Amino acid sequence: MSDKMMLFPVFCVRPFVIVLIVILVLMVVALVALSIYGRKLQKKQEETQKEMQAASQSVSMLVIDKKHMKLKESGLPQLVIDQTPKYMRGQKVPVVKAKVGPKIMPLLCDEKIFALIPVKKEIRAVVSGIYIMEVKGLRSNLEAKPKKMKFSEKVKAKLSKKEK
Repeated sequence: MSDKMMLFPVFCVRPFVIVLIVILVLMVVALVALSIYGRKLQKKQEETQKEMQAASQSVSMLVIDKKHMKLKESGLPQLVIDQTPKYMRGQKVPVVKAKVGPKIMPLLCDEKIFALIPVKKEIRAVVSGIYIMEVKGLRSNLEAKPKKMKFSEKVKAKLSKKEK
């Protein structure tokens, strides 16, 4: 009887080690799932970007105002607000109010482009629906505003000038 019992040796593993192994396995599974989900989202974003590029058109417009506003306060059509997810409706987005032809329209844009858009000037923009994709200056070059220096950076710059 004891010979048969010895065929399968009993491993003495502490509960702490078992918990660590389970956590490790769960983390590996979560990492694999997130990587698969991330690839799907990336493919979807590339497809929508291609569609937007295909539907884009170049328009000259006079920028009246630009602000970071909540979607509900931005003046966008109700259809656009209804189609956005509920968690996005409360977030502030970059909104540009511009005169396109005879109409004054609120347009959305990316943060990078928002920094380039001058206020009270005429620009040429590549627009897809209500989304500004690219901006070019109509009569002058567009430049981003220089980033403000922190106090410590200003002091360092003054000290380096004095040393020279």
